[in-house]
Amino acid sequence: MIPVNMEKIAPGGTGSSPPCLTPRPRGVYLVRPIFGVYVPLFSILTLFPDAVEPYLGASILGLARKKGLVEYLCVDFRDFARDRHRTVDDRPFGGGPGMVLRPEPIAACVEWLEHEHGPFRKLALCPAGTPFRQSLAEELSTTERVLLLCGRYEGYDQRLLDELGFETVSLGDYVLSGGELGAMAITEAAVRLIPGVLGDDRSATEDSFHGGGGLDHPHYTRPRVWREREVPEVLFSGNHESIAEWRAEQAQERTLDRRPDLAKDDNQN
Repeated sequence: MIPVNMEKIAPGGTGSSPPCLTPRPRGVYLVRPIFGVYVPLFSILTLFPDAVEPYLGASILGLARKKGLVEYLCVDFRDFARDRHRTVDDRPFGGGPGMVLRPEPIAACVEWLEHEHGPFRKLALCPAGTPFRQSLAEELSTTERVLLLCGRYEGYDQRLLDELGFETVSLGDYVLSGGELGAMAITEAAVRLIPGVLGDDRSATEDSFHGGGGLDHPHYTRPRVWREREVPEVLFSGNHESIAEWRAEQAQERTLDRRPDLAKDDNQN
C-alpha cells in the first residue's frame, strides 16, 4: 500500500535514485506516509498523461481520491528516454508497417517506480491480451500496487513484457490507437469495488458480472407511467421476497437472451 499525501518532485528536486535508473522525471508525484495510513496505488504509464489525468480527477475516481481511499500516479515514460530526441519507438525488425515501442525507456520507468514504491502487479494493455473480466477487477481492487502500461503504435517489444513479467490484458476484440482508454476503464472497474468508494457498497455487489454471475436486472424510477409505459406492478408490492424473485428472474432472462455464454449450467457445481 502507499500513503495518502504527496510531495511533488520538480526537476533537480531532492530524493535519491539508484545510479542504474533514469533520474526522476518532470512532474511525477511521490507518495509519502501520513499517520501510518496507506491506500492502494494505481500507476498508469502513458505517452499522453494530459489525456488521462482529468478523468482520474473526475466523478467516482476523483471522489475516491478525495476520500483518501486510493491514489493515482500518471507517468510519461518518454521522460525516461536517454537520447536528445526522447525517442521511445523504432522500426520493427523483419520489416512491416508502423513503429514498435522500444524496451529501454519503459523498463527504466518501471524499475524506477518499483524502486520508489515496491513491486507492482504489472498489466500491459494489448489487443492480443487476455480479455478483461469483472473477476480481474475484483482482484485488482484488493491489490496494493497496480501498474497499467498503455501501448501505442504497433505495440511493445516482446522482450520487455517477458523480462519484466507483464500480464497482457485486452478490453475486447477491437483495436484502438492506444491503451489509455483501457487503462482508465480497468482503473475505474477496480476502484469502484473498494469499500467506501460508492455511496452504497451494495451497488458494487449487485452489479452485472459480480462474483462470476450474469447480467443485472432492469431498473425503474419516477415517473410511474412514462409515454404509456408502466413500471412493473411487483415493484410497488412492498413484498421484498417477491421483488427479489422477480429481479432474479429478469436477470436470468436478460442473461440468456443477451449473453448466453454467462448463463450458469444448473448441472454444474
